[in-house]
Amino acid sequence: MNSLSPAWDQAGVDTGAAIARALATIRRNLNRFGDRYPDDTTAAGRYPLRPAAGGIPEGGNRGWTTGFWPGMQWLAWQLTGERRFRDAALASAADFGRRVAGGQDLETHDLGFLYTLSCIPAWEQLGDEAARDAALRAAGHLMGRFLPAAGIIQAWGDLADPAQRGRTIIDSLMNLPLLTWAGQQTGDPRYADAVRRHTGQLREHILRADDSTFHTYYWDAETGQPRFGATEQGAHDDSCWARGQAWGIYGFALNYRATGDPALAEASRRCAGYFLGHLPADLVPCWDLAYPGDSGALRDSSAAAIAVCGLLELSGLDRDADRATHYRQAADDILDSLIAGYTPDPAGASDALLLRGVYDMPKGIGVDEGTLWGDYFYLEALARRTRRGWRPYWHAGTGRNA
Repeated sequence: MNSLSPAWDQAGVDTGAAIARALATIRRNLNRFGDRYPDDTTAAGRYPLRPAAGGIPEGGNRGWTTGFWPGMQWLAWQLTGERRFRDAALASAADFGRRVAGGQDLETHDLGFLYTLSCIPAWEQLGDEAARDAALRAAGHLMGRFLPAAGIIQAWGDLADPAQRGRTIIDSLMNLPLLTWAGQQTGDPRYADAVRRHTGQLREHILRADDSTFHTYYWDAETGQPRFGATEQGAHDDSCWARGQAWGIYGFALNYRATGDPALAEASRRCAGYFLGHLPADLVPCWDLAYPGDSGALRDSSAAAIAVCGLLELSGLDRDADRATHYRQAADDILDSLIAGYTPDPAGASDALLLRGVYDMPKGIGVDEGTLWGDYFYLEALARRTRRGWRPYWHAGTGRNA
């Protein structure tokens, strides 16, 4: 496995130097955390250990974001060939195997985030059978959240909880590649059917007529009737949460790759058009797209990093050369802005790869901090730019490269 040589983009941003800084941060974090997990976001620039909860000790594998840490380890190994990254990623994959085998904190649709980035690379890259089995177990748990009448995968919590019953969120699009991979591995058509039905429902209901998106949408779980859209992390129910719109760009594009349904490609393009049309001058969105760039609203760098990956995915799939070029240029411009204005300086000033993210503004959680997902998607964006033809982990099971 070869290291990547430094690369300069058209704006003069040294992508190789950006990768080197990111990798140095990951090395420091490996030394600090060992086999434990950082929390969702930094606090004053430093990741604390994940707090103990539900019988799981401090630094334990719980919550929806722990998969981004091994995801970065796998990326770092592919970018450098350094054995320490591979060994850390393999140890994480084994721990995710323990988590799913023990039924520990699995009541979430975010099993896709968790196992696509931890266990599938161990199988795809190294043929780790135990990791394959763990990912298949996780896919089976995720299928247990599929509500046949509504045709959706429920997002969070106990399936019998009336407050959560019939709810999904736009983030769910990114969890479906786990099911696509499981269908390819097993030949079971139920996985592809769930992907097809769930994406169709989100395209029809979570994507608004003006090309913005709801964060969350409710269906009647028994009759399947659509009910209403709302938000948990956006400014208000009718606003457009920036990270959700970015999930829409990337998630609809990935599921177009998996299904071949052109309506999903169009949904991704619609999300992209709205997102790009609501960016401030430096191209990093306010945390909710309801706010103009001069409003003083905080930015969410993690939404920008996700959008970069989504735009590059869409560019690689779009058969219209002009549109493909437009999406790639937009992705390059946003990534340049992240490198230049949203990364720690000097080196070591933060545990995060990417600064100025927002987790949950309404609840005051992780505001103006680094985030594990922002770090992961920033590193993925750098890998996509520098290693053309690299196969993102989300592509497993599709049999196609961008």
